[in-house]
Parts: sequence; C-alpha cells; structure tokens
Amino acid sequence: MTLELFLMILVVLMLISALIALETTNLLSSIISLGALGLLLCIAFLFLGALEIAITQIVVEVLLLIILIRATFHRDFQVQENHREKLGGILALVLIMLLGVFVSQLFIEFPAFGHSVMERFPDSPSAAYLADGLEKTGAPNIISAVLLDFRAFDALAQIAILFCAVIGALAILRRQPHKRTREQDRESDAA
Repeated sequence: MTLELFLMILVVLMLISALIALETTNLLSSIISLGALGLLLCIAFLFLGALEIAITQIVVEVLLLIILIRATFHRDFQVQENHREKLGGILALVLIMLLGVFVSQLFIEFPAFGHSVMERFPDSPSAAYLADGLEKTGAPNIISAVLLDFRAFDALAQIAILFCAVIGALAILRRQPHKRTREQDRESDAA
C-alpha cells in the first residue's frame, strides 16, 4: 500500500468522522467522532514524518476530549447503557484496525536488521542535520543544534500550544470557579 493511498483512506475516514460529529443528535457520539478525527489526523502526521506535530496533536486531542466529556457530563447528560456498549465496541474495533494498519506499515518501512536508517532515507532532514550541523551551527551536540538552531521556532510554537492546552484544561476542570467577592475587591483596593 503506497503512502498516498493510505493518506487518502485516512482523509476519507476523517471526513466521515467529521460528518458524523456534525450530523448526530447524540452529544457523546459527536465528541467521540471528534476524538476519532483527531486520532486519524495524528496518524496522518506520523506517516508524513512529522513526529513533533503528531505528539502535540495527540496531547491537545486528549485534553480536548477530557474537557468536552467533562462539560457534557456536567450538564447531567445521561447515556443509555445499550448505546454506550455498542459505541464502545465499534470504537474499540476501529481503533484496533487502525493500530494494525499503522504497525504493519511501520514494519514494512523499517530497515532490515543491521542497516542504518540513514541508508534507507538518504534525503531526510536528519541526514542533512548530521552532515552539516557542526559546520552551520558550531554546536558539537547535534540535538542542541537541531532544537535551538534549525527548529527553534517550531519548538517554541509546540511549547506554547502545550502550555495553552494545559492551562485551558486546568481552568475548565477546576472544581470551584474562582469568584472574588466585593469585600476582597475592597481589601485589594485599600492595600
């Protein structure tokens, strides 16, 4: 299976899950469909070689699902037991199938034992970093050179995204909202 065909299948599955999320009347089904959409997007990023983006996507997706499910159940949303069991079984089957496809593709692309990954992918950015990293950056540690010179803005953006996601999750998942009383306002104005 070529990468383009696999990505087309992922795009079709993402469109289907997006349509289910839009058209379903059950709120929990809509949230689960959005979660499947994010997981499929993460898998697409993995196959495209964007590991950092895939990690960021899965972290943000998990936090978003926690927030949405918490907000859904906070409104006293009751899920019927038979729908929950059917939906859980279907979701588990789809996830197992996607994991199987992902692992089989990974083993197909993996180099043979004893061979370097750089031999398998000679035009990869990693090969360029290793070949020219010391000369372009002057840093003897190639990991520091990649993170602080070649990919500095990308790393900064990922840190900002993760920070915002964690702060947003903490703000929504807080048990009691922070409310200031008029007496506290007067005390802070007097000080």
